[in-house]
Amino acid sequence: MFEGMLFYIFVCLAFFAIGDFLGVATKAKVSSVFVSLLLFLIFFMADWIPDDVINQAGLTQIGKWAVGFVVFGMGTTINMRELMAEWRTVATACLSMAVIWIGMIVLVPLIGYNETIVAIPIINGGIVATQIMTSAAMENGLEMAAALGTILYAVQKFFGTPFASYFGLREAREVLAVYRQTGVNPNKAQPKAGEEPKLTFFDKHKKYYGQFVCLGITAFFSWVAWCIGQFTGLSYTIWCLILGAIMATTGLVPKNILAQAKSGGIFNVAVFASIIPSLAKIELGDLIVLGYSTVIVFIVVFALLYVCFGILPLWKVQGHKNVALGVAAAQLLGFPATYLIANEVATAAAENEEEKQVVLDAIMSKYLVAGFTTVTSVSVIIAGIFETFIAA
Repeated sequence: MFEGMLFYIFVCLAFFAIGDFLGVATKAKVSSVFVSLLLFLIFFMADWIPDDVINQAGLTQIGKWAVGFVVFGMGTTINMRELMAEWRTVATACLSMAVIWIGMIVLVPLIGYNETIVAIPIINGGIVATQIMTSAAMENGLEMAAALGTILYAVQKFFGTPFASYFGLREAREVLAVYRQTGVNPNKAQPKAGEEPKLTFFDKHKKYYGQFVCLGITAFFSWVAWCIGQFTGLSYTIWCLILGAIMATTGLVPKNILAQAKSGGIFNVAVFASIIPSLAKIELGDLIVLGYSTVIVFIVVFALLYVCFGILPLWKVQGHKNVALGVAAAQLLGFPATYLIANEVATAAAENEEEKQVVLDAIMSKYLVAGFTTVTSVSVIIAGIFETFIAA
């Protein structure tokens, strides 16, 4: 009774659901990802579920091809105009990723070469970067490196949230002090008179873009990306992202195509599930080593970010030191964490709705664009490159 594909798919989805529920109930103060991965780890170590539960749940094969769908879908969310308008934020976010790469000099002798190679793109990004790096590590027999990557992904929001919130709140107080004194909101966007959005090919023919059409389009471009990857040597996930951005910009496919196909959830589950097997290899004694490595990674990361953007003049690219530090931490967060943090900061600092909007105008777009630039976009490219550096 308590076995078979349907039972194990229920167990896996139940763990994801519990994490999701607690994340919403605590307003993201408890990471849904951390809860889900912690449940898997506890059940693995207690031998309450088999080590190959993901395979028995029928998710292994789906996870192998779902990543292409997810990355192409992420590419179709890219807003090129928004990125160009926030070029300072994009540049700062990319610089903050490069700053983390410098940490390799310190991390390699402390936690090991392969562990460092796996960790860097995950710190730079999110679930897709984690899937790429942990899969590459597992394929090379590097189980501890894969486990470290999974744990870093699970806890990075815990470390990143206080950092981004603290500097966001400092910026909010400074902006509000000016607003209360002058009554002027300098960050309020001014709409352009007479400018109307143009209808895209998708907008004109939306009725033809049903669920299966959208899935077919996504499958086609995932295959095209794979073919290009075979010729170029670059990871096909990089090409999935590029093709998604190009197709969305032309208006030939809808923004966030997997949402249009009403199937984003199951693909996210498949990609998420693909990083779970690394947890099954962890023994009780390994937790000490993994805990040490995790703490060392985050000490180095935040020390570098603070020195480079809080003391050295790299913050001048953004224009505001507190915003630059918050943007630098966005690579650990991504959406919706950046959105929730900006809202929480505005609520905490403002005394009324007008002041809340002043704060949101100052930090919301910057936090969102930074998370999008790092987690959604560039980290996928970085992971595609770094996976080739892993040494078996």
